[in-house]
Amino acid sequence: MLYEENSVHCVSRTEEMLVCSCNFITEKDIQETIIEMLDEDCWQLIVPAKVYHAMEKRGRCCGCFPNVVDIIIRTTEQYHAGRPSTDDQIFDFMTRLKQFHEENRRADLERRQKSHRAA
Repeated sequence: MLYEENSVHCVSRTEEMLVCSCNFITEKDIQETIIEMLDEDCWQLIVPAKVYHAMEKRGRCCGCFPNVVDIIIRTTEQYHAGRPSTDDQIFDFMTRLKQFHEENRRADLERRQKSHRAA
């Protein structure tokens, strides 16, 4: 916390820490976006491009992405640590993950067929 003498106001460093100077995005902006995304679907995979898309921004130099990944991990861990989880939700997530892998595997196999080759 930053404290100013003779002042009641205090500001957290994470609220004012600039993560992306290209888009002027703070850590607090990223955390709030991640929490909104987790509130929609707490088991979704969140990556920097998805966070930026939700904020209607684009990665320009993308030098901030490693820091954004760290914020995603930290925020997601804190989010799930504060929520009770049931076995049904975990099972549902695993079912969805297996279904996702199967769908993508089928798509990969379809692309590899001879009829889809360009040459």
